[in-house]
Amino acid sequence: MNRPNRQLRRQRGGKSDPVDAEAAARAAASGQATAVPKSGVGPVECIRMLQVARRSATKARTQAANQIHSLVVTAPEQVKHQLKGLTLKATVQVCARWRPGQEQTTVASAKKTLRHLARRYQTLDTEIDELEADIRRLCAQTNPALLAAKGVGPDTAAALLVAAGDNPDRMRSERSFAALCGTSPVQASSGQIVRHRLNQGGNRKANSALWRIATTRMRNDAATQQYVARRQAEGKNRKEILRCLKRHIARETYRLLTNPPPIPNCARLRTRRQEAGITITQAARALGTHPTRISALELGRDHNHQRATRYHDWLRTHAPSPPPI
Repeated sequence: MNRPNRQLRRQRGGKSDPVDAEAAARAAASGQATAVPKSGVGPVECIRMLQVARRSATKARTQAANQIHSLVVTAPEQVKHQLKGLTLKATVQVCARWRPGQEQTTVASAKKTLRHLARRYQTLDTEIDELEADIRRLCAQTNPALLAAKGVGPDTAAALLVAAGDNPDRMRSERSFAALCGTSPVQASSGQIVRHRLNQGGNRKANSALWRIATTRMRNDAATQQYVARRQAEGKNRKEILRCLKRHIARETYRLLTNPPPIPNCARLRTRRQEAGITITQAARALGTHPTRISALELGRDHNHQRATRYHDWLRTHAPSPPPI
């Protein structure tokens, strides 16, 4: 359903479930309700459910970490001395191995409590890793072109996919998607000053994903840095530049969601490299990147379109036969 008309709702006596139900029925019967709901039967719905589990596990892990920290601060000096100067991960590893026994002392109780919390933290950490791997795999299967875009990782790709749904064609244009993500400009002009402000509506998780993509590109992408410098020379501040960048990224994301382009097939890159007798270090040095990025590209964990294309073209000149693309 479309959002109820607030002006009509105020005229008819405010908000209540019967009033909203009647308004929805009248809008559907008269043809005013033109919104198309998400289908909720495809892989994007699976990503949404996995995100719910991951979000709750992350909150529980943060809570366990905070409790470990507070208990270490208030623990007896004998326990505190063993954990002094350790990082969180090192503290968790030490506490998880403790054997406090059956004594009813403050030291034994503190160690027993910290052991329970540390093992809970480790269990949640493993659960989060498994959920992230599932989300990354589903995103790669659903829309690899989105993951291959600059600054887009599994978390941001999952948020944008969930916002669009399994049927992104339900959005009529990229302007609809921009409004859905809260990146459509809002007029804030006054007198002779013509300006726009950030939109506070829309899907805030998708808006946050677009913000992370924009900030990542501002740090690492040369073209984006040039754009930022040009807009700063025009007198724009950082908030206004971010608003413009998010609107541009929303337009780019809409195209990737509705009409994703083909990306290079990395399944046989490792085989062709090994057949040519080329090491990962040699390939990384030739491409000007780190060997771990080449390994992630070959294993399908990295979906950088530009790096995959460069690697494919480089292997074509060094391998006996080019890998499929």
